[in-house]
Amino acid sequence: MPEHLVVVGAGQAGGEVATTLRQRGWSGGITLVGDELSPPYQRPPLSKGFLLGKLTRQQLYLKPAATYERFNIALRLGTWAEAIDRAVKELVVSDGSRLPYDRLVLATGGRARRLTLPGVDMDQLDNLFTLRRIDDVDALRPHFVPGRKLVLIGGGYVGLEIAAVAAQLGLDVTVVEAAERLLARVTGPEVSGFLEDVHRSHGVRFRLAATVADVTVDASGRRVTGVEVSASGVVDRLDADLVLVGIGMEPNTGLASAAGLQVDNGIVVDEFARTSDADILAIGDCANQPSAYAGRRIRLESAPNAIEHAKVAAATILGRPQASTATPWFWSEQYDLKLQMVGLSAGHDRCITRGGTDTTLSAFYLTGDRVVAADVISRPGDFATARQLVTSGRPVDPERLADSEIPLAQAAL
Repeated sequence: MPEHLVVVGAGQAGGEVATTLRQRGWSGGITLVGDELSPPYQRPPLSKGFLLGKLTRQQLYLKPAATYERFNIALRLGTWAEAIDRAVKELVVSDGSRLPYDRLVLATGGRARRLTLPGVDMDQLDNLFTLRRIDDVDALRPHFVPGRKLVLIGGGYVGLEIAAVAAQLGLDVTVVEAAERLLARVTGPEVSGFLEDVHRSHGVRFRLAATVADVTVDASGRRVTGVEVSASGVVDRLDADLVLVGIGMEPNTGLASAAGLQVDNGIVVDEFARTSDADILAIGDCANQPSAYAGRRIRLESAPNAIEHAKVAAATILGRPQASTATPWFWSEQYDLKLQMVGLSAGHDRCITRGGTDTTLSAFYLTGDRVVAADVISRPGDFATARQLVTSGRPVDPERLADSEIPLAQAAL
């Protein structure tokens, strides 16, 4: 009898594993359960082209809605998983029904991390937002009016992408970041400084090494009018017409935890995407996975990882398990800049740059004489070579690496 697969989560990872299985000839039943009303869609453009109005909702979809019918993939949208009954291998969903499964894939993703302040109920504030889903953008867009004051809390990639869109649409933008520089967790000072200069040239202001102490609200208690920011023991107030919180995400692991699966900064899986229950797999942003590149466990929040991890899960379900050897990579867009990142720079002992101008830069992070990661801004040729250097682990000559007159590929020894 053909097996039945149930996928919880209709995001990039969930959509990819379902369609990949069909494309590879899997004949069992597939049901995709998603709490949003949209079919699986790309999330990265939400804070870029979609927020800017350059992309339609349909252009975000991974596949046309008709494809799921043609692939005999049952979509249960607007429905969420309540519990996993592992004893009888059934998923309990929000409409009270139970979905039997032979294999269950958890692609539950994550949710925007919330700002917590004593005495402040963020849910009661009409002009304070996070951005993670299409309906978040729908709610935010009417407030993106030229001249309005936006206080953006968080200077990570998503925060900076939103700042770029807001600046281009004519809002007055101030970014509040707790670290002393932008992107401090994921990139070096050279790239942080480059991006700060770019944003400042577009009128964005920054409050670095600053934390949010409180928010002030109007008489109704439902609208934020200001953000109190603390830096070096001094608190001052930023006027705000709207506030957007972009301080990262938290993996959705509650369903797995309640089912007794191992969870540790994500749902713990092996190299074949299997959880502590061999019939249940977990993929994408919600999964803590072994990484051949990093030599340790990591949880990656990226669309490329979601796609790669879905392929690993599909191979496991097809009975041809194959661990991923992929090197992590990421991308971002801010203004007309294309940022491409490969590898993880944590733990590097020096950074070498080349090609630095007002609009381009390549930064290479080395451990010893090997490039472990690179950030490339609007230099696509460099990125292609950087991926090869990081993936191959070949030693490089630092002097050649720094010399823009020498082709990057010739930096390898």
